[in-house]
Amino acid sequence: MTSLTILDGGMGRELARLGAPFKQPEWSALAMMEAPLTVKEIHKSYINSGSQVITTNSYSLVPFHIGEDVFKERGRELTTLSGKVAREAVDECHSEAKVAGSLAPLFGSYRADLYQPGRVKELAVPLIESLNPYVDLWLSETQSVIDEVTRVKALVDTIDLEKKPFWVSFTLEDSEPTEVPILRSGETVTEAVKAMHAIGVDAILFNCSQPEIIGEAIVLTKATLSALGNDAIQIGAYANAFPPQPKNATANEGLDELRKDLTPPDYLTWVKQWHDDGASLIGGCCGIGPEHIEAITEYKASLK
Repeated sequence: MTSLTILDGGMGRELARLGAPFKQPEWSALAMMEAPLTVKEIHKSYINSGSQVITTNSYSLVPFHIGEDVFKERGRELTTLSGKVAREAVDECHSEAKVAGSLAPLFGSYRADLYQPGRVKELAVPLIESLNPYVDLWLSETQSVIDEVTRVKALVDTIDLEKKPFWVSFTLEDSEPTEVPILRSGETVTEAVKAMHAIGVDAILFNCSQPEIIGEAIVLTKATLSALGNDAIQIGAYANAFPPQPKNATANEGLDELRKDLTPPDYLTWVKQWHDDGASLIGGCCGIGPEHIEAITEYKASLK
C-alpha cells in the first residue's frame, strides 16, 4: 500500500467563514495585512484535523493581487509574516507538521497567457528569500506553464542552501473534455512530467481542478514516471470543490458555489481512488475544509 501524507485544505473560504477581511483583488493576501492571527487559527484547525503539511498563506502576495506598488513596498514583509505565522501554528500545536512554502503563479492563476519569463526572477526572488527561513519544503502550486516552474526551481536551488524538497502542483484544463489531461497552457501532462523529471523535483501534484481529471492525471503521471525509470518522485492531489471553470476564468475571482457532490464522504471516495492509483500526498484546494481533512485522517487511521 502506498504511504499517505495528509496536506491541508483551502484558505480563502475559511477566511471568509471566520469573518476575516476578504475582497478582490487582494483575496487571501488581505488577511496577511489585517488579520494574520486568523490565518494562524486556520493553520491550527488543519493541523488539528490531521494535516501533516500546511501551506503558507503567501499565494496571493504577488502583484497580480496586491499591485506592483504594494509588492515592492511590502512584499517581503508580508511573505515573511506568512512563513512566521505558519511556523508558529505548528509550534503552538506541538505538532510535527511540515510547513510548505507556497510559490504561486507569478502572473495570475490559470492565466498562462499573462506569463512573462523576463520577470520571473524579479518577482520570485523576494518570495523565496522571505519564506526560506520558515519552510520545510517548497510548493510551486496551481502552475499552468512548465517554463515558469523550471525557472522558479532554478532560483530556489540557488537561494535555498539546505536543498529542501521541491514539490510542483499543476492545475489542469477542466472546462471541457480533452483527449488527454493538459495544463491550462495547453501543454500535456506527459510533457510536464518529463520536464519535472529532468529538473529533479521531489513530487508532482495536481490541484485547483476537478477531481475527475486529476484522477486521470495521476494514472498518466505514474505511467510516465515508470517509463522513465523514476520511482522516487512522489505523486499527489488536492482538488477544488468548484464546478468546472470556463477558459476565461481567473482563480479566486470570487467565492464560487460548491459542488454538492463533494461533501467530506464524497471527497473521500476520490481520495481513496487517488491513493489506490499511487498518490501519496493528498489534501484539498478551494472549498475543501478541515472537515474533509478529518475524513482523510480517519481513512488513513483505518489503513493501519
